[in-house]
Amino acid sequence: MKNSLYGLLLAFQFLTRLPVPVSCPWTKQTSRWAIRAYPLVGTVLGTVIVLVFNSLEGHLPLFFLSLLALTLWVWLTGGLHLDGWMDVADAIGSNAPIEKKWEIMKDPHVGSFGIITLLFLMAWKVMFIYMILEDSLQLIYSFLLILALSRFGAVVFMYILPPAKKSGLAWEWRRNLNGWDVVLASLPVAAAFLFLHEFLFLLPSYLLFILVFGWWVKKAFKGINGDLLGTAIEGGELWGLAVTWIYFLFAMG
Repeated sequence: MKNSLYGLLLAFQFLTRLPVPVSCPWTKQTSRWAIRAYPLVGTVLGTVIVLVFNSLEGHLPLFFLSLLALTLWVWLTGGLHLDGWMDVADAIGSNAPIEKKWEIMKDPHVGSFGIITLLFLMAWKVMFIYMILEDSLQLIYSFLLILALSRFGAVVFMYILPPAKKSGLAWEWRRNLNGWDVVLASLPVAAAFLFLHEFLFLLPSYLLFILVFGWWVKKAFKGINGDLLGTAIEGGELWGLAVTWIYFLFAMG
């Protein structure tokens, strides 16, 4: 029981800016429970966004609320995954050999490709958020599943893809992970679908995302690291928003 609680708190400490005033030990068991809690953290983040949105809905213009939702989205995660997104963009944009790409990702400085892709990521996200909510304000509940599924995808990638090297954060998370942990990580997502079954279309779309992104990582980088996991989460969120908008565009049309 203590290991599971510490693991949950570790997941919140690592994936969010939410205050966790407890010192949590890093052990094999607590790290495994932390990974299992990744999707649960996503549902909590989504719940916070939904609650803030619902409390302000009707008092502010929709575009302002959409931008506020994205701002809260970024703040809650501390921009952690955005850093990985930019590092990977710089590496890909360099067209360098794979060894050089790894060096670029380790560089603390952000290059032009990273900045450009960050701007486009934020622009596309706020556009999709606005268009989704313009169709129906009730679609904001899809955010719970989008944030949960994106983080579940990261768990799957840690399990199915080889680590880029036997050091670093991704390796530390990965070395204690097994298939049972992936199954347990899926439970919060399954529970969310029970209450939000109208968004069941997201499940096959994320299976497709995992297959395509996993294939791309294996081809371009031969393995996974922390930056690529962050990119998977950011890309997974954008994918979920795009799929949700497209699905309801045709469903309501």
